[in-house]
Amino acid sequence: MKDLIDIPPVWLVLAIIAAWWQARLLPLGLSLEGPVTDALAGLLIGAGAILIIAAALAFRRARTTIIPHQTPAHLITTGIFARSRNPIYLGDALILTGLILRFDAVLSLVLVPLFVWWIERHFILPEEKRMRRTFRAEFAAYERKVRRWL
Repeated sequence: MKDLIDIPPVWLVLAIIAAWWQARLLPLGLSLEGPVTDALAGLLIGAGAILIIAAALAFRRARTTIIPHQTPAHLITTGIFARSRNPIYLGDALILTGLILRFDAVLSLVLVPLFVWWIERHFILPEEKRMRRTFRAEFAAYERKVRRWL
């Protein structure tokens, strides 16, 4: 059950709710509202969604788990995973940033580095440890070649 509740989308939704709440109830007169911000927000949200979809399709093609607390059957190193070891988490961070801009929740921009820090410590580091144990030399070579985020 923990595997189904303690997953990054839950943390993303919590951060989004916090940003929305801050924008509505505690704006403190701060604003970045404008057409450029709206365009940037849309680009970030769209790019994040594309990254997540591309990564999810790669998991499906590889017939391996997308659940963070489980060990994958295969190491995916092609497609979007040739550019980022964590395209789904990167997509989550882009979506969060885009929605914060869309909500005009300026104070909530601090949630982005906090979210990235939490995801890295709580999900990425344990995942990488499992993959090092499972895929050994193959993961070591992949880790040297492809950066964690970008």
